[in-house]
Amino acid sequence: MSESDQQKDGQEIPPIYVVSGGKGSIAEEVVRSALAQFEGIEVPVIVIPRVRHQEQIDELMPHVVASQGTIVHTMMDAQIRKALIQAADAHQITSIDLVGHLLERLSQILGRQPLGRPGWYHHLRASYYERIEAIEFTVAHDDGRNPQEWHKAEIILTGVSRTGKTPLSIYLSVQGWKVANVPLVPQIPPPPELFQVDPRRVIGLTIDGGQLAAHRQKRQKRLGIALGANYTDLDAVYQEVTAVRRIFRKGGFTVVDVTDKPIEESADEVIKIITRQNPTRL
Repeated sequence: MSESDQQKDGQEIPPIYVVSGGKGSIAEEVVRSALAQFEGIEVPVIVIPRVRHQEQIDELMPHVVASQGTIVHTMMDAQIRKALIQAADAHQITSIDLVGHLLERLSQILGRQPLGRPGWYHHLRASYYERIEAIEFTVAHDDGRNPQEWHKAEIILTGVSRTGKTPLSIYLSVQGWKVANVPLVPQIPPPPELFQVDPRRVIGLTIDGGQLAAHRQKRQKRLGIALGANYTDLDAVYQEVTAVRRIFRKGGFTVVDVTDKPIEESADEVIKIITRQNPTRL
């Protein structure tokens, strides 16, 4: 289609102004989806985001009038939506409300007034994607993997085998925390990267030696293989727990005792420690 075909009566096609109290991305997507039905015609789409004051509406109107444009809006704030509609009517501008009637209907059905928060949907979606990112990070940094990235973790759990590092890590990640967990193995020096991160983000998990030995015996029975005499030997297990506490003291790590605690209680304790020691994460 030629350029002349894209003109109306010798003039450029009037633009569509997408006006929103948030980013305007939803309204823009709706407009562009509709325009896709008119193949070959280029209609200017101008997004005016974060309109939250009368002054912004007053500044916008002369531009829309001069270009003979159309306003499409998604104003969540009822007062600003009303002001925009009134201003458009006063200037004989066509305005299309994408959410007003829907909000009114939902309010009638649900018996509640809408929050009127611009961008709230994107806020909720952002929280969802942050949790997904936290889960992916935690899985990628399970069992001591990718130590070069431990400094990116918000929480680092460390301790001996069967102190519940992995399930606790996953539980925390579902709540949006990026977690790495680092196993400590007898007779093997701890990875040096563990002492290179902020110790305020490192939590040392400890457990009663008798309970730890019982956990290990169950695991060994479930696997059907022997994991070494010292793995379940009660004296060796107590010595292992004592040795790990020395590592915690060396690193200046906060210790959480998970003995007889459900995972929810341990997670709450870890979160309280981390938020207290890293208040910017609140």
